[in-house]
Amino acid sequence: MKDVITRLTDTDRNNMLHLVGKNRVKNRLEDVSGVAFQMQRELQWFKKVESMIPPFYRKEKNNDGLTPLELFTESHKDLVSKGEEWMKGTASQCMVVAALIATIVFAVAFTIPGGYNQSDGFPMFRKNGVFIAFVIVDAISLILSSTSILVFLSILTSRYAQQDFLKSLPKKLLIGLGTLFLSIMTIMVAFSISFFLLYEEKLITVAIPISVFAFIPIISYATLHYHLLMDSFHSTISSRHLFKPQRRLFSYENPRL
Repeated sequence: MKDVITRLTDTDRNNMLHLVGKNRVKNRLEDVSGVAFQMQRELQWFKKVESMIPPFYRKEKNNDGLTPLELFTESHKDLVSKGEEWMKGTASQCMVVAALIATIVFAVAFTIPGGYNQSDGFPMFRKNGVFIAFVIVDAISLILSSTSILVFLSILTSRYAQQDFLKSLPKKLLIGLGTLFLSIMTIMVAFSISFFLLYEEKLITVAIPISVFAFIPIISYATLHYHLLMDSFHSTISSRHLFKPQRRLFSYENPRL
């Protein structure tokens, strides 16, 4: 049945792949957040149908002289333009946050808790295990925020071709958002450690609650950006499962002989 359906054409000589490239299902586009991921979903759907039809029909032209890919490109020019604008805006805003975090953790690396010993120039808490943990977490936060800046910068300087929305740009955005989230998490952990290190002896009852409340920004980031993170993950990492049926339309039981 599939082999028969995929060869059918309409009065304008549009085959199945032409129709996929021509029409956009609004309900399907509303399921993802961000214009770039809407464009990615359209490309994934086009590639899925393209794999179903015989190779000859992929190059077949309709009455307007357009192949399915040319028709897809023509009808999605506006979506590509909006996707580029959305991606650049998101990357720019996130890069500002990442740059701010990198600036803070770089400064903290040289203004360490407790200061330096005036006699030998070494940190006052250098023999404290908690201080060592603070230094490590601060360094990790600097590395992650710097990586996030470079990833978002690569997004801003991308060529934004149609095929880039399929894997390249969404994957970069996923990596950038992930490293940004981890840098926020590590900087708040470093803050908790430094606060606990300075006030654990006399103000321990204050240090513990403040260290716990420091995780509120981490939870807020994860909550507010949950849909964007999940859409970028599912559309990029789990894309091969997007158009698989959730259940079989027809089922039967093999009779026992």
